[in-house]
Amino acid sequence: MNDILGWILDTVSSVDPVVRTLIAFVGILLETSVLIGLVVPGDTIVLVAATGVKTPVEYFALVFAVIAGALIGESIGFALGRYFGPRIRRSTFGRRLGEKNWMQAEDYLKRRGGIAVFLSRFLPVLHSLIPLTVGMSTMRYRTFMAWTVPACLIWSFAYVSVGAAAAGSYRELSGRLHFAGYIFVGIIAAFIVLVYLVKKWLHRREARHMTRLAESGAAVSGSVASASTESGSTAPDTVDNDDPPFV
Repeated sequence: MNDILGWILDTVSSVDPVVRTLIAFVGILLETSVLIGLVVPGDTIVLVAATGVKTPVEYFALVFAVIAGALIGESIGFALGRYFGPRIRRSTFGRRLGEKNWMQAEDYLKRRGGIAVFLSRFLPVLHSLIPLTVGMSTMRYRTFMAWTVPACLIWSFAYVSVGAAAAGSYRELSGRLHFAGYIFVGIIAAFIVLVYLVKKWLHRREARHMTRLAESGAAVSGSVASASTESGSTAPDTVDNDDPPFV
């Protein structure tokens, strides 16, 4: 295990730090813009790049590059949504993504506002859809940035820190412990499991919240309809979504 893992980490470390940082920058930029995040594993790219970090300068340079890439990518997504949103939605790829996902993103943003922008960075599919959806909404770019910046900071520091810490621990212990490779794998595996559980928890939490909002809205609509009927007026027809968001 140590020999194989050592070779992998040495290969990553042998890549010029500037090149490695640029690759992470481009990977995360693509993940957060133009729906490419649905096929580009930006989190994996960042984790792998982080295992090559050996100095504080490399660490902070990578963190800065990842944050910049995420924000630029989301800004591109916002601009594309603002100017070409409906066209992208009607495109072949947009249709393949599914109208249901587009409607869920719109409804989530409408009901949760800035919180949707913040949490979407940690939710599958939505982290690529929300920037475009925000661009098609009335939310201002300044408001969008105010919510997405802290999310990108948390995400970037978490992924770079774990990758760098796992690789650093292995390099420190590999000469003394024959099972140091398993420690590295354990750290990475534990982080991946933790990320998965947090995403599932957020997904279910937001699903329950959206369901409660939908039920509250339906109750209010029913009360208005009843009041209108009692007063002799005709209530307007309402159209319910087939599926509540996130379900």
